[in-house]
Order: sequence, then structure tokens, then C-alpha cells
Amino acid sequence: MRSVPRARVLAVDDRRENLVALQAILEGVPVEVESVTGGEDALKRLMTTDYAAILLDVHMPGMDGYETAEHIKQRERTRHIPIIFLTAVDYDAHLVFRGYEAGAVDYITKPLDPWVIRSKVGVFADLWTVHAELSAQAQQCQSLCSAIGDAVQALEKSQPDTERAATRLRTALARVAAATEQAP
Repeated sequence: MRSVPRARVLAVDDRRENLVALQAILEGVPVEVESVTGGEDALKRLMTTDYAAILLDVHMPGMDGYETAEHIKQRERTRHIPIIFLTAVDYDAHLVFRGYEAGAVDYITKPLDPWVIRSKVGVFADLWTVHAELSAQAQQCQSLCSAIGDAVQALEKSQPDTERAATRLRTALARVAAATEQAP
């Protein structure tokens, strides 16, 4: 089986020192951290790159975190990426609700607990990796089904004594097809 690329995390914050801090917090977590300084840049990056999670600052000039999250959740390609909101604003139930309403899986106020961030990102990275591995296995099963189907057709077109072999291949094809349907 081909190897799965390393999980990526997109960090979005208008303050570079916060991005550096997030990079330091995630040091040692098996992820590649990519950083951008605004919502527009995040949306551009999300058009071409897959991410295991997004760490998104709430308050940014221009497009804020809420608006950025709403755009992310409207796109088919990105709607399933978990968003963790980060904010320096004191806890406010209304703002937290607004964050969840925009599509966040969590809403964390500063000061950040590095171990909480590491743990949450690690879990999302593990889930992303498992999903990527299962997708790769499903593609391999589909390729195998296609190859078996081609073999069955070739055997059916040749001599009559190959019918028994073709029957066995049909049975194998049905088993692989059933396994492929159960894969994500």
C-alpha cells in the first residue's frame, strides 16, 4: 500500500507571534503546521491543500474567524475539516455559541493550555490519517475489482473449459466488490 502523507494543520491568525507560538506548541505532534495571516489567505490555501484541522483566530481585520468558518463550511471540499476557534476575548457564551453555529468543533479562550491544543490536534491528525489510509485501501480494492472483471471477460471470450475459472473469478469479484462497498 502507498504511504499516506503527513497530516497538515492550518493555523490562521493576523498576529505572527501567535502563529509562532502555535508552531512551538505543536512541536513534536506528528503534523505539518502551515500558517496564514488572514481569512482570505486561509480560503485560498484550502482550495488546493487538505488539512486535518484548522486553528482559527476569532478576531482578525477584514474577514474575521466567524466569516471564514462560514465560508469553509459552505464548500464541499472543506466542510468536514474540524475548526478550533482561538480567542483572546474573555469567555462570552454568546460568542462561543456564534462560533459553534459557524461550524467550530471547539472554542478555546486564551491563555491557551498547550497540552489541550496538542491533544486536540493530535486526535484530529490521527482521524485524518486513518481516513486517508482507508481511502487508499478502498481505491486499491476498486482497482482489484476492475482487474478481476477484466480477467473474467477475457476468460469468457476464450475456450469453453475456462468457464469454471471464470466462475471462480466472478465469486472473488463479488467478494471484493462487497468489501469495497463497506469501505469509506
